[in-house]
Amino acid sequence: MQTTLSEGRLTASGEKTALMKHDFPDPSLMQDSDGTWYSFATTSGGKNIQAARADAPGGPWTYVDQDMLPDTGAWTTGRNSWAPDVSLVATGLYIMYYSGELGNNSALHCVGTATSSAPLGPYTAAPTPLACPVSQGGAIDPAGFVDAATGRRYVVYKVDGNALGHGGSCNNGVEPYVATPIMLQEVSADDGVTAAGDPVRILDRSTTQDGPLVEAPNLARSSDGTYVLFYSNHCWDTPGYSINYATASAVAGPYTKSGTPLVATGDYNLTAPGGATSTIGDAAGSLVFHANCPQGRCLGSMAVGHSTGVYGTVCGK
Repeated sequence: MQTTLSEGRLTASGEKTALMKHDFPDPSLMQDSDGTWYSFATTSGGKNIQAARADAPGGPWTYVDQDMLPDTGAWTTGRNSWAPDVSLVATGLYIMYYSGELGNNSALHCVGTATSSAPLGPYTAAPTPLACPVSQGGAIDPAGFVDAATGRRYVVYKVDGNALGHGGSCNNGVEPYVATPIMLQEVSADDGVTAAGDPVRILDRSTTQDGPLVEAPNLARSSDGTYVLFYSNHCWDTPGYSINYATASAVAGPYTKSGTPLVATGDYNLTAPGGATSTIGDAAGSLVFHANCPQGRCLGSMAVGHSTGVYGTVCGK
């Protein structure tokens, strides 16, 4: 995402406009080589992975009535595939990162990969997951990132520690609390799926600031070279769920949290906004995200920028 930072601060603005009246949680965003925009989302409506397309991030969006990932992989249950993210890699293939429910332990998810020769699939799942720290709660919410400064490719994801929690909000509101770190894994710049080295922890929850968890990471690099890590905190099914960000001067951090949500309940008539994904767009940059709506969690889009902000549309009711 190309956006300008002013004193390390981002702002967002928007209008109350429905983009697509479907339950479309955890949306990702990518632009294909022909200029078409695609968004991919969590299991709903009888599809393992959903998709939509548009000419611009602000829509109008058209729902694609087909399953992007008909077979979620032999290592999964075939149910509850979360938070997909798609990238085009040097081989000419489209790589989907997604969170698959473990076949031998349905309480946990791990990060899987799938490939296709076309953006709308169908995608073929790899036989084994990319990241699966079972002893720490598994892994969810993967997102790809290419560092324009170096050409190196990464995947960020959340270690789903609250899956091993002790109850309360999102199963991690009761002591002893479990870590839910955001991890940075370098992968092959060519194929996007071969891990290069060990993952690095770049962020974690603070009980006072984030509640039970941080999740839904998405990494961008601003035009001034600042790395911006978008993430959600608090529990997805509460009004406290919000879109936040942290910044760093190096891709592996250390990252400093902004201290104030970028978008929270009450902003632009939204409730529980989260799952934000950024991408290269106009000079201000674009975000897609979900927020509560009558259909479940609807797709929203807005622009982010510096100082007085810029304009975009958001999910309405």
